Parts: sequence; C-alpha cells; structure tokens
Amino acid sequence: MKSCVLVLVLLTCNLRAETKDALVPWQEQIRNYVRAQQLDAALQAAESRLHEAPADLEAHGWRGRLLARKGRWHEAETEYRFVLQTQPDDTEVLCGLADVLLWQHKPQDALEVLDHARHVSPADMEILLRRARLLQELGRRREARAQFREILDAHPENLSAKNALSGMAEQTRHEIRIGQDVDTFNFTDAAQAQSLTFASRWNPRWSTLLGSSFYQRFGQSAERVSASTAFRFKSSEWLGVGGAAAHDNGVIPKNEAFFEYGHGFRFRNEYVQALEASYQQKWLWYRGAHILTLTVSQLYYLPKDWTWTLSVTGARSGFSGGGIDWVPSGSTRLGFPLYRRLSGSLGFAAGSEDFAQVDQVGRFAARTFSGGLRYRFAGSQDISGYIASQDRSQSRTQNSFGLSYGFHF
Repeated sequence: MKSCVLVLVLLTCNLRAETKDALVPWQEQIRNYVRAQQLDAALQAAESRLHEAPADLEAHGWRGRLLARKGRWHEAETEYRFVLQTQPDDTEVLCGLADVLLWQHKPQDALEVLDHARHVSPADMEILLRRARLLQELGRRREARAQFREILDAHPENLSAKNALSGMAEQTRHEIRIGQDVDTFNFTDAAQAQSLTFASRWNPRWSTLLGSSFYQRFGQSAERVSASTAFRFKSSEWLGVGGAAAHDNGVIPKNEAFFEYGHGFRFRNEYVQALEASYQQKWLWYRGAHILTLTVSQLYYLPKDWTWTLSVTGARSGFSGGGIDWVPSGSTRLGFPLYRRLSGSLGFAAGSEDFAQVDQVGRFAARTFSGGLRYRFAGSQDISGYIASQDRSQSRTQNSFGLSYGFHF
C-alpha cells in the first residue's frame, strides 16, 4: 500500500513539473538556458518552436543568435538573412548579421549592414560603437575617430568611446628602442649586449624593423645588423621575412635568415577571445655549425587583457666534420596587466640545445624561468625589463637581465 502511494506521489510531481514547463513561454525557456550556459538545450528549444511554427521570425532570430554563439557562423548568417527578408529594418538582427560577417572575414559586407542599421536607427549607441570599431579595424582611422566623437557628443560619459578614442590617439607609426642585456655564468665570464632598433608601421599592411647590436662575449667583440618586413594580406593573416649579418668573431651567428606565416582567429567565447597561430623557419650560420629551427607558436588573447603564448621548436644542428642532430624545446609565457600602464609576464622554457658555442659546450638540456615588467609613460614612451634564470645539465647555470627604453612617434 505504501509503495502504491509513493508511486502516485512521484507521478503527480512529474506531471506538475511537466505542466509547469509547458506553461513557461518558449522564449523564457531559451533565456533560462542561455543564462545557465546550456546553449545546446537553448538551440533545441528554438528548433522545437520552429518545428511547431516554421514561420516564427522570432524563433529564427533566436536560432541565429545561438548558432552564432556556437561558432556556426554560416548557418547563423542564413537565419539572420531569412528574418531580414520580412523585417529588413530589425536593428538587432542587423547587428547580429554584421557580427557573423566580420567573424567570417567579410568586414566590408559587415560595414554595409551596419550602415543600413545606422540609417534605420541613427542614435543607437550599440550600432554606432560597432561601426566605429569596424572602421578602425579596416584602417579607416579618420572615419573611426569621427564616429567615436559623434558618440561622445551625444553621450559624453560613454567609456567605450572614450577609451577607444584615447587608444587611437596613442597609436604611433614609429618606435626607436635602446636596450642593454647582461648574461652571467658559473663557468665563464659575463657577457653583455647593446641594441638599437627602429620599427615602423607604414600602413595597415606593411611594417619594417631595422636593428643593430653590439656584443662583448668571452673576451671578443661582435657587431650585428638585421632587417625584416611583414605584410598583412588582411587583418588576420600575415607573412614576414628577414635576415641578419654579423662581424661574428666566433661568438654569434655570421648570418641569419627567417620567414614566418601567421593567421588570426576570433572566437565568441568567454574564455578565449582570439588566437594567433604562426609558423617560423629560421637559419643560423655559425663558423663551425649551421642551425635550422622550426617553431610553431600560438598566442591566446584572454579576458581582461591577459595573454598566453605556447611555442614548440625543433632545431636541426650540423657541425663541420660532424653529423646532423635534431633536438626539441618548448616555452610558455603568461602576460597580464598589473596597474594602469604597468604590465607583467611570467615564462618557462625547457628543452635541449646543440649549438656547440662558447657558452653552449656540446649538447645540453636546460630549464629557464623568467619574468618581466613593462611601464608605459603617457602615449609615447615605455620602459621594459626582464630577468631569467637557466639551469643546465653538467651543473651549469646562466642568469640574464635586460632593460630597454622605447620612444614612440
């Protein structure tokens, strides 16, 4: 008897729960799922509604938003365009369409959509901010500034526009940097190096870097000059090439050459906002050795201006009168803001090297711990410093320190 009563109670509770869910509007169900980060359940609820009412434009709009959040941008674009066929002036859908077009690397199409949205609702701050940021990304800085100023004229307290306009004012085309580095060892004398570089960003596509360095290492002096250039095919894809030549005196490479290809990706994700992945191939020619390094790197852009870098390198070493050898290494670096214009970084690297130079006697394995700070004065100057400690096999150690000053104009 008690078992029968318990079964009846459970059935009654289940019936009440199902009835309660049925009474909740489908829009509210989706919102609840989204608040709980249950995107699959939310998408299923939207698709269930469309099964019942295939012409429900609001359900199509919800499906488009959810597909966009899941990274299914082409399908989201299809949903948004379906809604706009009937409601061409729906600004919320227009903004959603502009977003997925931008994420599919169609910035000009996204701008046309936002231009239409601005025509429909010329005072909508969300539309104006999206349009200003897109103009900035397209390199149309004068129009972007004008759009941000228009926002501030209407809403002087708008922090997004203030910060963006301030950041644009601080952007410069050229940088001169002077640096000093010191290495100390427990098995030989200290080494020093001084550097001077001139970096320029001529337009949104082309940039160059020229540099010279002066070394005092192990009783010898050496000088090195380098040059490189990078070209961006679009905002998210680039190719870089460069090289260096030196009066080496046996303590640095005589010649160097490299190329790098990279691609960026945007994410609609609360944990990772963007990723830059790159591949670099570099050649170094020493007096007694030639080195080829292959490096794959990933730079993750995290919330609140944090960054995380992962790199893996394979080095192919060849020696005069000797054989060929491959050795691996890897590194990671975490960058983070500290206070206003002050930022910091922590790094770790591990692996093997086989360069057989004065401070690299034969093959050795090493672990390196590092940290750095950077402080920016106003918009035109900054100072950076780092410290690194390396433990090598054969009970050898190296400690490195560096400081550099940059002037931007």
